[in-house]
Amino acid sequence: MFEVYILPVLIFVVLGLIAGLLLSFASAYLGVKTDEKEEAVRSALPGINCGACGFSGCDDYAKAVAGGEKTNLCVPGGGKTAQDLAAIMGTEAEDVEKNVAVVRCNGIHGATGKKYEYTGTPSCAGANKYYSGDGQCPYGCLGYGDCTHACIFDALHVIDGVAYVDPEKCTGCGQCAQECPKGLIDIKPLSKPVVVICASQQNGKNTRAACTNGCIGCRKCEKTCPYDAIHVDNFLARIDYEKCTACGKCVEVCPVSCIHRCY
Repeated sequence: MFEVYILPVLIFVVLGLIAGLLLSFASAYLGVKTDEKEEAVRSALPGINCGACGFSGCDDYAKAVAGGEKTNLCVPGGGKTAQDLAAIMGTEAEDVEKNVAVVRCNGIHGATGKKYEYTGTPSCAGANKYYSGDGQCPYGCLGYGDCTHACIFDALHVIDGVAYVDPEKCTGCGQCAQECPKGLIDIKPLSKPVVVICASQQNGKNTRAACTNGCIGCRKCEKTCPYDAIHVDNFLARIDYEKCTACGKCVEVCPVSCIHRCY
């Protein structure tokens, strides 16, 4: 009776050995070889996959660094991460320029209003599907906080109907900018604090009718700037940060106070 089970057991054992040998062969010759430096770099990155480095995520940036890319492109990781990556790659650590998000709208309560009562899903993306949102200004912040939900650093809050950034908490990762359906959030160097807090591209009359804090395209800032760093294009003042020295002269002459020194 015992002999009846011997053959099946032997067959099972032999098949197991063959399978084990095949797996060992596949692991040794067909497995994907990993780069130890790439793995070390990936472990040193914060892992939020924000894309601020210019790559699609931390995995791609780690691969790029292992291939010779700069080690100071991880803005959320800051100087500490840059130093860690440089140590792994055996290169000299470079400074990381601090970036910060800025919401280009100052359409607070009292300066603007609503054109209808929105009762749908309380989100900017949802409201924006209906006539560009419920705000009188078609370019303004909708104030439902999609950007605040995207920020893992608690750096954005909706105050008086408009999203505001806390530069002390903001890492410049850009996650909030990706969520804004109006494209109102810019990521800029912390060293350039002067910002046009408006995105309206309507003429002065229509902008003024929609929001008393909006840019009217009067060009006073353009005429005043000694560095040719600000120009009005399509009824909106825009700053060239390559030229801007943050002198603040444009802030002083703006008749509607839509140019701010944000921090």
